Amino acid sequence: MITTKRIYADYEKKDGFRVLVDRVWPRGIKKVDAHLDEWLKEIAPSTELRKWFGHKPENFPVFKEKYIAELQTEPAKSALAQLTTIVQRKEKVTLLYGAKDEVHNQAVVLAEYLNRKT
Repeated sequence: MITTKRIYADYEKKDGFRVLVDRVWPRGIKKVDAHLDEWLKEIAPSTELRKWFGHKPENFPVFKEKYIAELQTEPAKSALAQLTTIVQRKEKVTLLYGAKDEVHNQAVVLAEYLNRKT
């Protein structure tokens, strides 16, 4: 099972295996308080794509297409393989992100993508 959650939300044991899927460390979060099992920076959207998207909901459909295309390139492809292995081995995986918008972000796209592939 794959879920998504803001890294700023409280840690819960039921989150399972916690993976941060942001390229940049979230502001104001201490690493010890993040309760991370893995940080896969390489799987996050490129800086250029992230800046273009700007977390504007109207850009989300195109962002989604471009981000999925990026997942097929190195080094994202290697990180995707690593995350796929984690998903196959763990009962529950929570993809963590820093964005305020809980619907329009890369973790949502990634979770949908992984759910179709696994």
